[in-house]
Amino acid sequence: MYLLDTNTLLEFLLDQKSADDVEHLLRDAAPGTLYLSEFSLYSIGIVLIRRKMHEVFLRAVNDLLVEGGVRLVRLGARTMPDISEASRKYGLDFDDAYQYVAAEKRDLTIVSFDADFDRTERGRKTPAQVVRVRE
Repeated sequence: MYLLDTNTLLEFLLDQKSADDVEHLLRDAAPGTLYLSEFSLYSIGIVLIRRKMHEVFLRAVNDLLVEGGVRLVRLGARTMPDISEASRKYGLDFDDAYQYVAAEKRDLTIVSFDADFDRTERGRKTPAQVVRVRE
């Protein structure tokens, strides 16, 4: 089971270099195996709305979360000490520490292009690595 980092979905939604790898992962993932943190959802919204890509954002929410079965992970106020500790322990920014703790709480593999996760105990996989494992 996998937690999709913000940059992974933005890669796809903004049609960047590795968008095909992300599309392949989204299309071929078994139902119920993909997760997205609420923090990532809001971050994606900020980026897309700032770029005047309102329809892309709304379509992504519908296609991924409403219709697509990607599950949303929310961390509450009681997990802030865990986020702070992960930030301190691994030298992560808040957003990466949030993702790390979300993955840890649900025992998920982080799917990201961000190498900062490589210095954590959980590590990360790129979309291409996940697709290769599934084949």
